[in-house]
Amino acid sequence: MSVLVTGGAGFIGSHITEALLQRGHEVVVLDNLDPYYDVDIKRQNIERCREIETGRFEFVEGSITDERLVEEVFSTYDVEFVYHEAARAGVRTSVEQPLFYERNNVGGLLTLLEAATDHGVERFVNASSSSVYGRPDYLPYDEAHPNYPKSPYGTTKLAAEHYCKVWQSVHGLPTVSLRYFTVYGPRMRPNMAISNFVSRGLNGEPPVIYGDGEQTRDFTYIDDVVAANLRLLETDAADGEVLNIGSTDNITITELADHVISQVDSELEPIYEAEQQADARHTHADVSKARDLIGYAPSTDIREGVGEFIEWYRQNREWYEPLVVSS
Repeated sequence: MSVLVTGGAGFIGSHITEALLQRGHEVVVLDNLDPYYDVDIKRQNIERCREIETGRFEFVEGSITDERLVEEVFSTYDVEFVYHEAARAGVRTSVEQPLFYERNNVGGLLTLLEAATDHGVERFVNASSSSVYGRPDYLPYDEAHPNYPKSPYGTTKLAAEHYCKVWQSVHGLPTVSLRYFTVYGPRMRPNMAISNFVSRGLNGEPPVIYGDGEQTRDFTYIDDVVAANLRLLETDAADGEVLNIGSTDNITITELADHVISQVDSELEPIYEAEQQADARHTHADVSKARDLIGYAPSTDIREGVGEFIEWYRQNREWYEPLVVSS
């Protein structure tokens, strides 16, 4: 199958791309190498994909907002399936640049939906986010929970979900939106809590916690996210749906910091700073809908996953750590 992965040079997109190539698919990645974080990580991801001998890999540098380029990609590579992972991430910076987020996360999506419709794509999988929930009326969140996004980023992700449903209803394009809950693992974005805690701990510096540390997060290991995405190659059971993709577990930020400290053999004490604007207070996923429709079964809890990430970090410290520190 010919598969387009937008944002395929990024963290989640590159893992999906690798998995597709290992299964023999033809994969074209469209990515603009946005310097939101150090692009050397993205270039490393691209090179890893080039080295996979199964499947066929093509990389196109450019933006999903470029209508001419998007049309050219769909035509040239005869795209049959789309994993849309490209977006400007970051709830905090979206507060400062709302129009930029709207143009990329909503405008870019619409460009892709139009091209996918024109070219008869089999299925369009949209990467959404737990940021659409905002604040809890109850926990864990199920997909019927009301949406109260606290940031322009979360708002753009919610708008994208609605557009996907409209496109399926009006144009017959099968779409699925996956609401990711704080994904982590090897090659993760460097400006995230886990990567920062690990980097600081290994360098004898205390973790920095924003707020009181009692915030909770449902951290989802990258392998579980990839498994959910690949399942959508095999089934139409989720067409037209929105699904939570989380771990079913959660942990306070202070507990996470303490666990990282214990894993890196440190006796450091966390530092607490002012809470950041637009951050959600709690996230916790009910994944029963994804389990029922696509057989989703998360396999890695946060404590096990952090251990695996720390081991990967130690092995890749020479090239990865400077990029974490610089962010």
